[in-house]
Amino acid sequence: MPRPTKQQIDDEIVEQASTLFARHGFKETSVQSIADAAGYSKTGLLHRFPSKEAIWAAVVEHCVGLCRQIADDVAALPVGPDRDRAVLTALVDLTLRRPGVVALLLSVFSTIDRVEDTPLLLDIGESVIGAFGDGPLTPEPPSPAALPRRVRVVGALGALAVAGIALRDAPPEDVRDHLIAAAYDTLGHAQHAQIPSARKG
Repeated sequence: MPRPTKQQIDDEIVEQASTLFARHGFKETSVQSIADAAGYSKTGLLHRFPSKEAIWAAVVEHCVGLCRQIADDVAALPVGPDRDRAVLTALVDLTLRRPGVVALLLSVFSTIDRVEDTPLLLDIGESVIGAFGDGPLTPEPPSPAALPRRVRVVGALGALAVAGIALRDAPPEDVRDHLIAAAYDTLGHAQHAQIPSARKG
């Protein structure tokens, strides 16, 4: 079995750190807990990332980059069902590959009142909301007319994050289309065309 590359090792550390930061927050996540989750010694981890702040910066940069890539990929599509489906498909694929990253994304919305302290983290939320073609998260709350849409978008993101983690041991090919369908339904669109039986039994 070939040894993992440096990039693969770093990606695994970032993934494990993302999960822990999403679950416990920055302050309550220790370098030792990240090392344990990634299967490395604390000394070995600090050789790659010199501090917890460096790990945090790498996690946020990675997550922002992924979200911006999704937003860029759908930017030419008009706001509506086709764009929503494209964003959700990309997010589901990301959830299946990197559930920790999507868990961190969800944590942005659950701590939005405190996110001013970490502008880069806010970029994650803005990038993914922007991918759907929605307005900014801050400084003003959504208008009454925009609120139902915002609730559905955040609800779809939450469903993906929770389901992705809960079903992480299931074969991706068995759950992928059903995750897309469930999230698409949450946005209030018609049932996902590719899965006519998604709501049955």
